[in-house]
Amino acid sequence: MQKYGVNELRRMYLQFFESKDHLAMKSFSLVPHNDNSLLLINAGMAPLKPYFTGQEIPPKRRVTTCQKCVRTGDIENVGKTARHLTFFEMLGNFSFGDYFKHEAIAWSWEFLTKVIGMEPERLYPSIYGEDEEAYDIWTKEIGVPGEKITRFYRDENGECDNFWEHGAGPCGPCSEIYYDRGEKYGCGKPDCKVGCDCDRFMEVWNNVFTQFNGDGHGGYEELQNKNIDTGMGLERLAVVVQDVDSVFDIDTMKAIRDRICDMAHTQYQIDDEKDVSIRLITDHIRSSTFLISDGVMPSNEGRGYVLRRLIRRAARHGRKLGIDGAFLAELSKTVISESKDGYPELEEKKEFILNVLNKEEEQFNKTIDQGIAILNEMQEAMAAKGQKELSGADAFKLYDTYGFPLDITTEILEEKGCTVDEEGFKKFMEEQKDKARKARKETNYMGAEETVYQQIDPAITSKFVGYHNLEHDSKITVLTTETELVDALTDGQTGTVIVEETPFYATMGGQKADVGTILVGDSEFVVEDTVHLQGGKIGHIGKVTKGMIKKGDTATLKVCPKNRLDTGKNHSATHLLQKALRQVLGNHVEQKGSYVDAERLRFDFSHFSAMTPEEIAKVEEIVNDQISASLDVVTEEMTLEEAKNTGAMALFGEKYGDKVRVVKMGDFSTELCGGTHVANTSVIASFKIISESGVAAGVRRIEALTSTGLMKYYDNIEKELNAAAKAAKAEPEKLEKKIQSMQEEIRALQSENEKLKTKLANEAAGDVDSQIQEIAGVKVLAMSVPEVDMNGLRTLGDQMKEKIGEGVVVLASAVGGKVSLLAMATDDALKHGAHAGNLIKAIASEVGGGGGGRPNMAQAGGKNPAGIDNAIAKVKEVLEGQLK
Repeated sequence: MQKYGVNELRRMYLQFFESKDHLAMKSFSLVPHNDNSLLLINAGMAPLKPYFTGQEIPPKRRVTTCQKCVRTGDIENVGKTARHLTFFEMLGNFSFGDYFKHEAIAWSWEFLTKVIGMEPERLYPSIYGEDEEAYDIWTKEIGVPGEKITRFYRDENGECDNFWEHGAGPCGPCSEIYYDRGEKYGCGKPDCKVGCDCDRFMEVWNNVFTQFNGDGHGGYEELQNKNIDTGMGLERLAVVVQDVDSVFDIDTMKAIRDRICDMAHTQYQIDDEKDVSIRLITDHIRSSTFLISDGVMPSNEGRGYVLRRLIRRAARHGRKLGIDGAFLAELSKTVISESKDGYPELEEKKEFILNVLNKEEEQFNKTIDQGIAILNEMQEAMAAKGQKELSGADAFKLYDTYGFPLDITTEILEEKGCTVDEEGFKKFMEEQKDKARKARKETNYMGAEETVYQQIDPAITSKFVGYHNLEHDSKITVLTTETELVDALTDGQTGTVIVEETPFYATMGGQKADVGTILVGDSEFVVEDTVHLQGGKIGHIGKVTKGMIKKGDTATLKVCPKNRLDTGKNHSATHLLQKALRQVLGNHVEQKGSYVDAERLRFDFSHFSAMTPEEIAKVEEIVNDQISASLDVVTEEMTLEEAKNTGAMALFGEKYGDKVRVVKMGDFSTELCGGTHVANTSVIASFKIISESGVAAGVRRIEALTSTGLMKYYDNIEKELNAAAKAAKAEPEKLEKKIQSMQEEIRALQSENEKLKTKLANEAAGDVDSQIQEIAGVKVLAMSVPEVDMNGLRTLGDQMKEKIGEGVVVLASAVGGKVSLLAMATDDALKHGAHAGNLIKAIASEVGGGGGGRPNMAQAGGKNPAGIDNAIAKVKEVLEGQLK
């Protein structure tokens, strides 16, 4: 068998199935589209679920892909073994009601033996124990001897690896193909065979025959349209073809592994502990690079947290290998170089990927040294007490104060044979954990939450015709309530209307939907929202306000002109804004999200620092200049390649069709955009940025207003200004001077108030000399004073220290039912063993409170004024134990 590289194998597979009349589709993004059941795409078939369920019609009934995938369920094992990966590629060929077992089995055998050149005698199929049809195909059509076929049956729990099912829904038997790698990879047992845990018999192909519809309780019915879902790990195939020990030895991953060794000045497979770090970094930098290329940014929840965890684990293991400083961005260049053949977007996004990695690693490096030092202190304290478990409180302190995630703390402690009280940690993290849990919602079998829209005939579609017309007649094809398809909606009912052609723009690309009315004779349906539904349908959501509308009626659809115009102003202004930002900040600026409606616009973009006031002013000036220039806004349809040749900016990660719309504003801005716009920039009238902020690592957000929205903003500011001037008893134009005068007056009053408080506190203290006592040769003044707050106690305490010279001062007071305690110790008292922090902690319980502080000064609060006398009395007892 000839040895092929990973990139060659990927091309060979896709080309083979293209020769079998399959449509070769590009890998989908790792970020799921309309699928709340997944944080990240984790299998080759995952992005194709709508085609399997019938909710969308596939572009062709035969499809082949090489899908990038990320799984982090067993991330703790990555590096520790040579098998586990978080990032991998899945080769797949899929049939949506087209071919079935005969073709799937024949083509899998043909590819492996004829194209790759695997020796047939080293291939061993497996089948589901009861799948006689598959057995007959393998033996009678392919010619594999029956004794080479392994049957897998259900276990005592009714489960079987060779029968794919996930609750109720489509399911079916599987047929795998194993390759015998020879005795050198085996366990040496005489009964070593397919199914053994050793590495001799390696699965290289898995045909899933979606044949039945299961009820979830062991009942199965034959599906009318049967499907094929083939999964084959590209890295695993490369291990067999290249005859190497593990996935970390295949060509593309070995290149990364070797680069790590160069950076760390070490070699692979000379030190087991170092090998763990080398494998972990090799895997994690692949996942991180691909996640960032698909628009995932590091954060503290959802898929952003997955990325942050991968980057920080890799960075820490780099330090364990002795790599100095940030290195992940440099290492990512090797990932891009090795994988750009199959994923050219990596090269296109290279600068952005490296910037994100640098920023995140630098941020982590600022905290890791301090965090590790604190963790070491905690471990020493644990060892002194004979403990092997870090408390939840300490783990949370590391997270909250030093930015140390629990998994990093756990990983470090595991390396030293210790554990973490995770339940205790979770109590402190309950709110954050709730957010994380909500990121993954419970859904039905194929991932999409079941709604009434899943009941609609997939063949029904809608066409948008509203770029130039705000009114259009069309036939109603579907009516729904919130729960069912209906033939009519009557007065007062809410529901969804679908028509053949609509002038209503549905929410998409950050632009909020049109609103308006749908009329049938005298009947009226008020459209409150317009949405895109699966399978190319457009739904008008709203309420019947008069009469009744029926399926099959010809309706007149009217878009609200003002809402459309104001939304268009904000959308066109967003295009001007993006170009202005690139001029002022640089060409690294790329759109990371946007939102426009009739009131305002919001624009998220890639940039690594807050904009200065001067930069914001310059951007505003450029946008308003282009508005005043009265640029014509011209829209043209063309192919994607033609659009790119015009210099039009495209959103990375967007799926564009054969034809795209190019929106051109004079010679200033050219972008791909499917939204609605003004005809000339002068219609926008005016533009103002009202806020600029950070929303994620490396992502900034601008919120801005135009035209009508901006006038409302200024009206509100004027009203607030007049109200403030009235409250200050000044004219609006003199308000600033009035406020300055009031502030000076307040400062003078505050100063006078503090002097009065000090005077009252001194008077309340009374005869101090008579209250001074001596304990172990140290002067002690412990007393209570009425109605003095903590600031007053601190001032009084300083005065009492001066009065007694050297010693300990303890003061207590209550104001409004709240107790304040203060303890101070001079240098001489400290030498005798006094500790204000421990003293205050001991007496605070008497007033129902707690506190602490430094040896020379500490304070506490409480809720029980009745305990003040007991607290003062306890001072002597505590100090007798402290002073020597």
